Amino acid sequence: EVQLVESGGGLVQPGGSLRLSCAASGFTFSDNPMRWVRQAPGKGLEWVSGINRAGSSTYYTDSVKGRFAISRDNTKNTLYLQLNSLKTEDTAMYYCATAPNALYTGTNRAFGYWGQGTQVTVSS
Repeated sequence: EVQLVESGGGLVQPGGSLRLSCAASGFTFSDNPMRWVRQAPGKGLEWVSGINRAGSSTYYTDSVKGRFAISRDNTKNTLYLQLNSLKTEDTAMYYCATAPNALYTGTNRAFGYWGQGTQVTVSS
């Protein structure tokens, strides 16, 4: 019943932009802090960004700060991640997931609900 469905990924050139979406259903979206986590090819999961329930507080890993922007629309039960000035190092599968708080940087798949992911490939 609980679903988190990511979309918006694709192939872009370095310096390009993408907007990822995560459609939530089956639970009270507005009651949950959310996070984006990514996994580059051959690497482990990396926490990218977190956001509080109201969307008023956001947090980012240093490598994406100033380039990415997390946001949410609680009226649409949707989480977003705007990716700007993309680098080849950003190539990864991007997952949205629930979180216990906006500052939770853990990547444990056993905690919360996770989507299936959307692939972002940055290449020339």
